[in-house]
Amino acid sequence: MFSCGRQSATHCKLAPNTANSNKTATSLLTPPVYDEILMTTLRHDWTIQEIEAIYTAPLSDLVFRAAEAHRANHRADEVQGCMLLSIKTGGCPEDCAYCPQSARYDTEVDRQDLMNVDETLAAAGRAREQGATRFCMGAAWRDVPKDGRFERVLEMVRGVRALGMEACCTLGMLTQDQADALADAGLSAYNHNLDTSPEFYGSIITTRTYQDRLETLARVRRSGVTVCSGGIIGMGEDRAARYGLLRQLATLNPHPESVPINMLVPVEGTPLGGRAAEDPLELVRMIATARILMPKSMVRLSAGRLALSEEAQALCFLAGANSVFLGEKLLTTPNPESDADLRLFEKLGVKLVGAEPRATT
Repeated sequence: MFSCGRQSATHCKLAPNTANSNKTATSLLTPPVYDEILMTTLRHDWTIQEIEAIYTAPLSDLVFRAAEAHRANHRADEVQGCMLLSIKTGGCPEDCAYCPQSARYDTEVDRQDLMNVDETLAAAGRAREQGATRFCMGAAWRDVPKDGRFERVLEMVRGVRALGMEACCTLGMLTQDQADALADAGLSAYNHNLDTSPEFYGSIITTRTYQDRLETLARVRRSGVTVCSGGIIGMGEDRAARYGLLRQLATLNPHPESVPINMLVPVEGTPLGGRAAEDPLELVRMIATARILMPKSMVRLSAGRLALSEEAQALCFLAGANSVFLGEKLLTTPNPESDADLRLFEKLGVKLVGAEPRATT
């Protein structure tokens, strides 16, 4: 990882190009200009044209500017470890084209009822031992049920917080009362991805509208719980759809505190099961652009990491990713083993948030 932080950047700062407004993408990406104010000021009025200019910049310039934004707002040598557990698997009535948990598709995912509280908290304890500071619980529901199952989830949230961990849930659409109950139980974050742009959304899912997703995020925000929302690349969308997704996220006020960027993991039996692998450099561009647009958010390198080389993952971290999912599985799709992650972090000179510093030899 580069050692050029805020202090060294200050020494090489040149006068900004006054021909460009501080609000333009050009002022963020035209080398050799560096302006720390641009890297820490939050904006919520990004345009598609600005986002396109950032995303399509020469890769070296894009990654450099994203790295500077990262260092202006976060520690460059730390990555947050999260663990994701499927607490209720399969049987979902939705038709998300990427999801093996949909009841509409013939996949190898077996249906499993909602786990009990003790099993869930035992898994959370193991996650903490592996270095995770956030424990995420996912249930394959379209809408959160209004019965004892929701009460069981609330008990899980309270138990995870009692372990000293952040608690995150992704359960589908919420009512305001349910969002408030999760907040009262101590929920740290609620994940509800936008998946893609409004324009491409209908090609991926028809059983829930884009507005439904935005309204769920608004209910979470009103409850006082932080928002985790991102999307997926590699589903057949063009770059314009990626700009549109990033604009939706970056114009939310406030920005999502956590922005997971996923690369499609094709699963046989789903409509997208035959998709070819996405170019990893597109994932790097997506992460770097997200970092510049939402400089204070945690940008999470999420699904698809198993298909990335160590070099590609390193470039994602350099471009501003500072959170990952640990563990061998993300809900139902594979993920690198924890030991492999720790070996990679050792090579890169980064550590998990909260981990003890490693001794040098």
